[in-house]
Amino acid sequence: MECRKLELTINSAHDLREVRRIFKMKVYAKVLIGGNKTLEKRTPVDKHGQTNPAWHNTMNYTITESWLQHHGTMLVIKLYCKRKLGDRYIGEVHQSLKQLYDHAYPLGGSAVMCFPVQMGSAESQGQLCFSYRFGEKVTIEKLMLAESIASFLLTGPSGAT
Repeated sequence: MECRKLELTINSAHDLREVRRIFKMKVYAKVLIGGNKTLEKRTPVDKHGQTNPAWHNTMNYTITESWLQHHGTMLVIKLYCKRKLGDRYIGEVHQSLKQLYDHAYPLGGSAVMCFPVQMGSAESQGQLCFSYRFGEKVTIEKLMLAESIASFLLTGPSGAT
């Protein structure tokens, strides 16, 4: 199976919708690729930026090459405000992995993008900026071999550290 590494850095958001009236907004992002819950990752909570949070948090994924061939595989980044009585949804960004790859490929496989934050069918409020980089295409057998070699080098032949 052919795969690529995807390095995704959630940088910042600007002019988000204010969802708290009394207390400060503490914002984090959840990232989901292809609707696969096992690939879901989160940024730390930004406790200071309020409607202009910054994370500069990098997440690494291994994605199948077939995901880059169809417009239906989506990168979804949802923004939430952390609260004691349940987190409040702020909005989200949806982008096709194929579109991101097609945009970055001529630029050497990486790009920095900003997209409007949507909330359902309502008008957007704010922008989310992230950078990403696609690695070279590898087959899963090579990837597994590299991981087993790295494990052997770290633990030795007996498996003891």
